Amino acid sequence: MSEQASASPVHIRLDGEVLVVTIDNPPVNALRQAVRAGLQEAVERLEQDAAARAMLIVGQGKAFIAGADIREFGKPPMAPFLPEVLNRMEAGGKLVVAAIHGPALGGGLEVAMATHYRLALPGAKLGLPEVNLGLLPGAGGTQRSPRLMGALPAAELMLSGKHLSAKAALAAGLVDKLAEGDDPVAAGLAYVRELLASGTQPRRTCDLEVADKAAALAALDQLAQDTAKKTRGLFSPAKIIECVKAAVQMPFAEGVKRERELFLECLNSPQRAGLVHAFFAERETAKIPEAKAAAPRHFAKLAIIGGGTMGAGITVAALDAGLSVVMIERDAESIARGRKNVEKVYDGLIAKGRMTAEAKAATMARYQPSTSYDDIKDVDLVIEAVFEDIEVKKAVFKELDRVCKPGAVLATNTSYLDIDAIAASTSRPQDVIGLHFFSPANIMKLLEIVVPAKVAPDVVVTAFELAKRMKKVPVRAGVCDGFIGNRILSVYREAANHVLEDGASPYEIDAAVREFGYPMGPFQVSDLAGGDIGWATRKRKAATRDPRARYVEIADRIAERGWYGQKTGRGWYLYPEGARVGQQDPEVLAIVDAERKKKGITPRAFTHEEIMRRYMAAMVNEGAKVLEEGIALRPLDIDVTFLFGYGFPRWRGGPMQWADMQGLPKVLADIEAFAKEDALFWQPAPLLKKLVAEGRNFASLNQRG
Repeated sequence: MSEQASASPVHIRLDGEVLVVTIDNPPVNALRQAVRAGLQEAVERLEQDAAARAMLIVGQGKAFIAGADIREFGKPPMAPFLPEVLNRMEAGGKLVVAAIHGPALGGGLEVAMATHYRLALPGAKLGLPEVNLGLLPGAGGTQRSPRLMGALPAAELMLSGKHLSAKAALAAGLVDKLAEGDDPVAAGLAYVRELLASGTQPRRTCDLEVADKAAALAALDQLAQDTAKKTRGLFSPAKIIECVKAAVQMPFAEGVKRERELFLECLNSPQRAGLVHAFFAERETAKIPEAKAAAPRHFAKLAIIGGGTMGAGITVAALDAGLSVVMIERDAESIARGRKNVEKVYDGLIAKGRMTAEAKAATMARYQPSTSYDDIKDVDLVIEAVFEDIEVKKAVFKELDRVCKPGAVLATNTSYLDIDAIAASTSRPQDVIGLHFFSPANIMKLLEIVVPAKVAPDVVVTAFELAKRMKKVPVRAGVCDGFIGNRILSVYREAANHVLEDGASPYEIDAAVREFGYPMGPFQVSDLAGGDIGWATRKRKAATRDPRARYVEIADRIAERGWYGQKTGRGWYLYPEGARVGQQDPEVLAIVDAERKKKGITPRAFTHEEIMRRYMAAMVNEGAKVLEEGIALRPLDIDVTFLFGYGFPRWRGGPMQWADMQGLPKVLADIEAFAKEDALFWQPAPLLKKLVAEGRNFASLNQRG
């Protein structure tokens, strides 16, 4: 073998009569061009080498093949192309077997499906998650999977983007046999030799037919209808179903041709750019300046102060991460309620069959309820989750300062308050950090890690390590009112209020925001969160509000009536008899009308597009100010905050990526046009003006940090 060949990420060796092909492209054996070339070389060697009767494909390290190399997306495609390599491999006259351990995802599973037989080891994970990137499997995956597992299960697997375990893959028909152990080469060779000894011939997936075609097509039609409702404007899911229909109706070669056409349509869709940006941005947020300067402090035992909805949710997230938790509440009745709030989550999982009673008992053994701060003197990290009032929080931190051991990390879960002021109430501000969890804290992925002025770098790194252990997506934020997310939210929410007062109904605004791709509009969100929360915030800010600024009082009129949303049966919407979905309320419209009259406003009509232009311009403009002030490190941190904490449609990539895709000159022109109506509210961010003047975009700022 030449020196060049030995440097290939694909190692080929003959073991008796079996050509063993090992994919060795760390960390996950992605299918970059050199891997595809190595696979092609292996197929050619199998065809030409008379001594080789069969071929075994395995992955080196912890994965079989975890998919395409996403960094090649958007670049000119380079030969050899995976579909051609796989078609040639499948068509050969000699047996080809895959031994799968670890992830076989996307292109990796497409490789496995093009082999003649598949063996799975216990840790195997099989899936076709291309939908998460706005794509569909493009190397025969949409044509082979229905032939192996049936049309509907294959379509559902691709639409979900989920992974199947080895056992589930066997039951589905994706693999032929399970093996014990963790050595794919040994298990694979034993399986290949067993097949050869019994005279087994190649069994080509492409030659299989989908059973009961009429029933399969009817099921796919129903799935298409259900998917259109669920995926709100997403491009690739409908294309995936179209490909599976092709697998049912067309010969393999024609189906593959159709798959290629639709794959290229997805590749050229702006949604793909948004989803790929989201994919990378999520992985970039943990790259913070502090990580270069410090290592995390050790932590195994946590204290959570407060057992309400938020405290209980954080407790569950910590317990699920394998940590021990002491929960503190002020009296016996409150701590009993706190424990009940935690158990309720696990009892819900048991009811759904997603947890056993034994597993709950083992988890709860790491939970200790208490009413005494003295029980937390040995904890490594404390998260305070009490009422959102700075004096209450300062009192808690004075107590933590008294009892906690030196070096314990003291964190506050606040959504708005000044963490520098909270840190100043202790003798150890270097240990104090903000951890803004989103409710429900055991489910929501976003964790805003708020970095006050005096905090030590290793405390920041510890917070990021905690996020990783809890499987959260962390974003580093600076201290200001509302940090990244809630600060920007308050501004675009204000823009929505202006549109409301100027003539659109709350129901039209919500509909426009849903049409854009959000699961809910701002008035629905207010009703879900509770109108009293926003009201309390507005009252807190009243003293510092610029007297020249426009202030819309409609929300206050509704809150004054005690209409706080779902919990009171009415807010912006009516919720008769505990309904979850609100109905439009004529009385709310009458309040809106009265407020307009009071200010002498003649209402005008707004299209959905006009509503969204204001909504998004306000979001992007405030985002630019947040960047300029260093509250967010990079535009991608703002994008991730909104994707994971505020329901921003993932396929649009986040607000700053959306702005780049629109073109920043267009966004700036909108802001300048709106400034003619209200120059105080619509002040273009200097950073936005600078980027436009220099012909740059937000993406150009994503490298720093």
